[in-house]
Amino acid sequence: MRLRAFGPAVHGFLDTIREGRPATPLLVVSPVLCPAHEETPGPAAPDFRDGKVEFTALGDPAESASGKLALRVVREELARIVAERAASDPYLFHLDGRALYGEADHDELPLPDRLHPDAAAHRRMGERFGAFAFGPGRPFAAVDNR
Repeated sequence: MRLRAFGPAVHGFLDTIREGRPATPLLVVSPVLCPAHEETPGPAAPDFRDGKVEFTALGDPAESASGKLALRVVREELARIVAERAASDPYLFHLDGRALYGEADHDELPLPDRLHPDAAAHRRMGERFGAFAFGPGRPFAAVDNR
């Protein structure tokens, strides 16, 4: 997908949800950190070395200028769209995925295959998500979804 299609697709997705649930809290979470794809668009491909699988990004960072999506671009666009829509939608929230798994986390719990978090990283992300989403005064703190 390219940037010119990504924005309208996100708007369409949010419109569809809002048609059926206009007052349900909705939290849009952007991608977690993945150094291989921060500036390099996909796709990713498996690389088999030393009896283990590691993924490598096949794109070219220069392709971002023509609209190919690297994670940095996806995060920026999601933040922009949510901020724009949240001005008239008090139930729409955004969370930068790097708050769940960022650079310091990668230093401590690197992605074992350079693409996917391991069980310890997933646990950390889940705990952080729960604290962000369900804590007092947070997006899902008092959801009444009747």
